[in-house]
Amino acid sequence: MMMQVLRHYLRPHKLSIAAIVLLQIVQAAATLYLPALNADIIDQGVVAGDTGYIVRFGAVMLAITVLQVLCAIGALFFSARTAMSIGHDLRSAVFDRVQSFSGREVGLFGTASLVTRTTNDVQQVQMLVLATFTTMVSAPLMGVGGIIMALDQDLPLSLILLAAIPLLGFVVGAVIRRMRPVFGVMQDRIDAVNRVLREQILGIRVIRAFVRSDYERRRFERANTALADASVRAGRLTTLMFPMLMTMVNVITVPVVWFGAHRIDSGGMRIGALTAFLSYLMQILISVNMATSMFIMLPRAEVCARRIGQVLGTESSVRSPDEPVRTFTTRSGLELRGIQFGYPGAEKPVLSGVDLIARPGTTTAVVGSTGSGKSTLLGLVSRIFDPTAGEVLVNDTNVARIAPELLSRTIGLVPQKAHLLSGTVASNLRYGKDDATDDELWRALETAQAKEFVELLEGGLEAPISQGGSNVSGGQRQRLAIARVLVGRPEIYLLDDSFSALDPATEAALRAAMVAETAGATIINVTRRVSSFRDADCIVVLDEGKIVGSGTHLKLMSSNKIYRDIVLSQVTEEEAARR
Repeated sequence: MMMQVLRHYLRPHKLSIAAIVLLQIVQAAATLYLPALNADIIDQGVVAGDTGYIVRFGAVMLAITVLQVLCAIGALFFSARTAMSIGHDLRSAVFDRVQSFSGREVGLFGTASLVTRTTNDVQQVQMLVLATFTTMVSAPLMGVGGIIMALDQDLPLSLILLAAIPLLGFVVGAVIRRMRPVFGVMQDRIDAVNRVLREQILGIRVIRAFVRSDYERRRFERANTALADASVRAGRLTTLMFPMLMTMVNVITVPVVWFGAHRIDSGGMRIGALTAFLSYLMQILISVNMATSMFIMLPRAEVCARRIGQVLGTESSVRSPDEPVRTFTTRSGLELRGIQFGYPGAEKPVLSGVDLIARPGTTTAVVGSTGSGKSTLLGLVSRIFDPTAGEVLVNDTNVARIAPELLSRTIGLVPQKAHLLSGTVASNLRYGKDDATDDELWRALETAQAKEFVELLEGGLEAPISQGGSNVSGGQRQRLAIARVLVGRPEIYLLDDSFSALDPATEAALRAAMVAETAGATIINVTRRVSSFRDADCIVVLDEGKIVGSGTHLKLMSSNKIYRDIVLSQVTEEEAARR
């Protein structure tokens, strides 16, 4: 999965990768040549007392060192830039794919996990790419080159080194095999911490209202402790690696110095050659450490790449049409034919056999008990989901064939939970219409009964809105969400319990103001309040995902028990009988 993910995103950076490889080849060659040159200076200059030789070849060493440093800086620059670009591209790809997901795919992964995959997981892959670019040429060249150059300095002494290399490889491989499952658990537990933290931040008012702070603190502590335990296990394996390698290299150095001294004493080896041999031994250690650092990151990055690949490999169940309809030839409103919708693995569908017709200039109310599928029905119209059977028609055209931008202009959805984005009042309202003028914004605010409180805000239309609209009240947030839809003046209004946070007087004023603004539009109003649905042209009663009745208020009161129970749970018999 790692290679599948990276192969695609490395392709645009071929020139940078070629520059990295070339610079690292030059850097490694310079690094390998320096100990041999130093050995010559010792044997030909220091031992022989030739100062001129020392000065001449010392200058050569200095020039090679400068070249090595410049190549290292250049390789690091291109490596960092390429790794950051790949991280940027991966984050953009994951974000774009998540944006295309329907509610079904978002629920499958979970919001917390999608956040982790877009941020932390991409960062781990990015760090591995950086480590790979900085070591993928220099580490093997320095390792293999160091062995070759050590053999060239003294073959008998190199037998100690050749015997130790397989042992080093075995130790590194054994530790890495144990790391892979630990990092997999670690990423899952990061998801769990994010999920708990997100729930607690969003639900802080409920937690405090029910005095559950201690319980939630213990819940977070369990998730945090589980993550800490996994991190400690990974840290132990990581910290174990380097002391083991250093110990092995130091143990190897002892016999190298011992036997090297005897060979110098017997005349079989020069002093400079032993110095160079020890330098190559350290270069081999450095290359092993560089490779080990990358291999330590590899298991976690593999897990992260697999999780990223899962997101990128998941196709949305709501797909844009290949040949979209960009204009309507008729204006016939909304129609649902034989709609069925169910989540994968669910015991029964949320909606089943739903047929509904709503014409322009009419208001259709959808009522029913909690969990009857009211909000899901609106989600199918706006293509948050696609039905598993049947079709949704807007102006006699299946919504699956309509261009997304046309569907967005035609349908205005006020969701059950009014959500505002960080920015200003104006930037939020212009989600309904990008090029809306200030006059159009104020008109929408006036209709939504929000003009008065917006005028009192410092900055008016330019007043700041915090993330989620947390700096305004629930009722104000709901009125701004309604105004956002009114700005676009769509043909079909989908109101999902959009007046629940308003007091009866404000609701009555808003509904009265909307009559003129929505004249000729098709309105689908999902609501629980009798005052909101009793005057609708048609009332549809949902129960357990099926339509069990439809008609006017008076008709349903006399013929539908479920509807009658809903109404009488809010008003008296006498009030219900009044139209």
